[in-house]
Amino acid sequence: MRGTPDLLAAARAWRDQDPDPETRAELDALIADAEAGSTDARGATAIAALHSRFDSRLEFGTAGLRGELAAGPNRMNRVLVAQAAAGFAAYLLGREKNPSVVIGYDGRKNSQVFATDTAELMAGAGIRAIILPRLLPTPVLAFAVRHLGVSAGVMVTASHNPPNDNGYKVYLGGADEGSQIVPPADAEIEAQIQRVAATLLVPDLPRSTDYEVASESVLDEYVRRTAALVRHPDASPRFVYTALHGVGWETARRVFADAGFGEPVVVAEQIEPDAAFPTVAFPNPEEPGALDLSYATATAAGAELIIANDPDADRLAVAVPDAAGGWRRLSGNEVGWLLGWRAAERLQAAGEAVAAVGGDVATCVSGTLAASIVSSPALAEVARQYHLDYADTLTGFKWVSRVPDLAFGYEEALGYLVDPQKVRDKDGISAAVEFLSLVAELKAAGRTIDDHELDFAARFGAFASGQVSVRVTELADIPRIMARLRAHPPTHLGTVAVRAIDDFAEGIGGFPLSDILRIHLEDGSRVIVRPSGTEPKVKVYLDASSTEGSPAERIAAAQAAVDALDAAVRPLLA
Repeated sequence: MRGTPDLLAAARAWRDQDPDPETRAELDALIADAEAGSTDARGATAIAALHSRFDSRLEFGTAGLRGELAAGPNRMNRVLVAQAAAGFAAYLLGREKNPSVVIGYDGRKNSQVFATDTAELMAGAGIRAIILPRLLPTPVLAFAVRHLGVSAGVMVTASHNPPNDNGYKVYLGGADEGSQIVPPADAEIEAQIQRVAATLLVPDLPRSTDYEVASESVLDEYVRRTAALVRHPDASPRFVYTALHGVGWETARRVFADAGFGEPVVVAEQIEPDAAFPTVAFPNPEEPGALDLSYATATAAGAELIIANDPDADRLAVAVPDAAGGWRRLSGNEVGWLLGWRAAERLQAAGEAVAAVGGDVATCVSGTLAASIVSSPALAEVARQYHLDYADTLTGFKWVSRVPDLAFGYEEALGYLVDPQKVRDKDGISAAVEFLSLVAELKAAGRTIDDHELDFAARFGAFASGQVSVRVTELADIPRIMARLRAHPPTHLGTVAVRAIDDFAEGIGGFPLSDILRIHLEDGSRVIVRPSGTEPKVKVYLDASSTEGSPAERIAAAQAAVDALDAAVRPLLA
């Protein structure tokens, strides 16, 4: 840890190149207080705050950049974003002769500022830069990378992170087909960013306002192709929609209308973008309480379904009525295996059409279903029964989207890709349309999602999943927890013996080395432990299944097994 004089010098140097008056003022106040010295209470607090901002730096990884808005290299701000944009520009110029980039942004604080800075710096570096016409969902930016045929994409968003966070997400075109970056690109970009930060000042970076603003045709084509995924319903369900104070509503509204689902009832308090996210403690539809206003709105409206997007609309949450008159949010795995079953049915129908003119149906059905390794094994069983290929990937859609011949992919954290020919990232709006279409078809047949889940359990077996998350205050606690589990691995979880443990840090099945433990139990259940890639958490994923008894009995047995695993793993993380 650097001494106070060096710390203050670093803070002054950062302030002097900062174009943002708010973060400059923040540093001025901290520097003034810190100059009083550590024996003064305000001085000690300011010195600690400066250490937090300047002793480390947000590192550009496969998730790009994401962090709290504040001054310093360990926060999101205009200096850090300018260095990132200039470094990414240098990477693109080294990759091809005439690179191009499209840039999008959501409704968070400074998103448009960061996007405009990026466009000016890219243009100043001689790169063709195109910025989307206004704040729009992440899937529209991911679509634009492919649709416009550009070299790269940048989306300024922190997705479902806390209100005072922002982020910088990067896609590559060409051979990467519009997917998010993966190694070694992340390290190569980071090296260029570090070079810029070490040798150039932000005011000296070349800028230009000679960038393009994308036409409305980009959004129009996204809407057209997304609505065309499904046929107009015979019986549209009455549904509620919430954008969770994000940017999904404008685009989703157009898609719903063009697909024939009409106008939903909206959660009025959450429908417009609001960077403060005033009605939710945490703008993530998975978090307790995030959908409470949706439940109240849906009950008052007599709705049959709730559709929720996260703030940048790349995730989808759905809820259906429960037997007690309330609402049940489906897990990401439940939505994933139901949409995967739907994709398999579509592929089989296409195969049967080909086979009708000669050939065997089993050999004519082609396509790959994919899910992250922490998602339910249910999708693999769907693929097996439909004679389709199946792929497990590491967590993150940067891996799911790259699976060859992908027909459908998902991850349990509410991310689904139902149309990989259009976009190579999770898309909460196209997934919403697919789920609406499923509910509409069931309604026309006099059936519900509950009935459909019983059908799934009857055909494939019942699958249940759960998750235990431990949020840490010190990031150093995460490697300590993982090291303790490796040094003292469990032999039993509850009454069930552990059969084997896969340590991905040692190399498993061709996967890149990763800080993941996968525990197999004798009854076929599975537990996976890994650090979160975007939050200060250790996550544990629980999965169990049953093929014994009636569909309802299977579902109950699988859930009971997961409940027992939940009780057994919590002491391991204490």
